[in-house]
Amino acid sequence: MPVRYAVAVIQIRSRWRKAAAGDQALIVLAVLRHDQRLADMAGGNGVSASTERRWVQEVVELLAARSPRLDRALKKVARSGG
Repeated sequence: MPVRYAVAVIQIRSRWRKAAAGDQALIVLAVLRHDQRLADMAGGNGVSASTERRWVQEVVELLAARSPRLDRALKKVARSGG
């Protein structure tokens, strides 16, 4: 199902959308993985730092919603002998 959603988002072309979904994901990964400054990434990609900040916050919220709760993760590790 996530693949269908991504395809649907890419097909939406709006004058308000500054970048395609794939480009947004790439920028967010660069910010999170390599600790790139938002202003540096924004300047190189033609968007504002506040737009990139919003993208990063949205991705972090989505990942947090999909992640297991800490107590459940610790119980799982304890059961597996880790």
